Amino acid sequence: MSDSSPRPASRFPRRGLLILIVLLLAVALAWWFWPHKAKPEGPAGRAGFGAFGGVVPVRVAAADRSDFPVYHKALGTVTALNTVNIRSRVAGELVKVQFEEGQKVKAGDLLAVIDPRPYEVALQQAEGTLAQNQAQLKNAEIDLARYKGLYAEDSIAKQTLDTQQALLYQYQGTLKANQAAVAEARLNLQYTQIRAPIAGRLGLRQLDQGNLVAANDSTALVVITQTQPISVSFTLPEGDLPDVLERVRSGDSLSVEAWDRGDRKQLASGVLHSLDNQIDTTTGTLKFKARFENADETLFPNQFVNVRLRANVLARALRIPSAAVQVGARGTFVYVVGADNKVQLRTLETGPSDGEYTVVTKGVEEGERVVLEGTDRLREGAEVEVVEGLSAPARQEPVDDSQQRVPRRRSGLNG
Repeated sequence: MSDSSPRPASRFPRRGLLILIVLLLAVALAWWFWPHKAKPEGPAGRAGFGAFGGVVPVRVAAADRSDFPVYHKALGTVTALNTVNIRSRVAGELVKVQFEEGQKVKAGDLLAVIDPRPYEVALQQAEGTLAQNQAQLKNAEIDLARYKGLYAEDSIAKQTLDTQQALLYQYQGTLKANQAAVAEARLNLQYTQIRAPIAGRLGLRQLDQGNLVAANDSTALVVITQTQPISVSFTLPEGDLPDVLERVRSGDSLSVEAWDRGDRKQLASGVLHSLDNQIDTTTGTLKFKARFENADETLFPNQFVNVRLRANVLARALRIPSAAVQVGARGTFVYVVGADNKVQLRTLETGPSDGEYTVVTKGVEEGERVVLEGTDRLREGAEVEVVEGLSAPARQEPVDDSQQRVPRRRSGLNG
């Protein structure tokens, strides 16, 4: 029977080797993940951005006071002040087109001509009938004067005189009808020349020369839109009405701005012109209309624009950049950098905002510095380094993992 005593002795070196390896791995992992204070790289010190337990680089701005305009924003539609569909008031052949598409015209400019010859003939006929009845009336007047003399001499009966008087009245009525027929024929002849009723810009031509046109045809010859001045219609929710209506009823002129769809470029400036007399119950909004001079014609009818109605101006309001305002479980707050470069968390009460700046009514004093960038790693009492030109945290930049993964973990950053 063989002796098996050497086997237990061989397990001890293996077990000691495993323990040694585990200890070495533990030490390596502890060194790897132990937070170190990284040295700044470059003027902004970006390698140490957001390190726990270290100085956090931040960008700050001071709270200041300035006149702050309060705007109400809405989506608006540009509407022409007047729109006219040009149609013929008489029937006939379209013999002339006197305009170019897109042309600007003045009131009274000749646009088109309908064949006038039938209406010239109708006018001549009406004038001939008028002349005939004028002669009959003249003869009736002479006869009436003669009958009056004979009646005075008791040579004719009273009935004969009365009949002649009635005949005279009949011719006078017929003459007025003839004069109206002449005026109508002359008016129809004038209608053969289609003129612009308003000043504005023409659209595209809908009928070509040579077409037969009916009176008041459903197809318009062309459309004229008055674009100078021009209106913009928009709505505001009923919650925004009190301060607007207060100024409107006091007679103040409210400024209105029209911006493009991207809200990047201002197209025109105008004033509030009118408002509706009732709130739409389905949307809870009230309709408004602003008037713009539109001298450079940047606004087109049916164009969608972003409207900014300036309802008020807060004199010397305390404001901070909107980028500094944070929202969390504590509500609205901001990080304030003290003289010792340590941050304090302040709860805010805010007022109106224009996107770039926000009015602060409580929580920050004028001149205090608030943190714009670098807030994601801040805590109450954390020490910070105020830097210039810090535009974004380091984690937002593309990183080559093979070269920067080790330094970033050693400096305490989230890889």
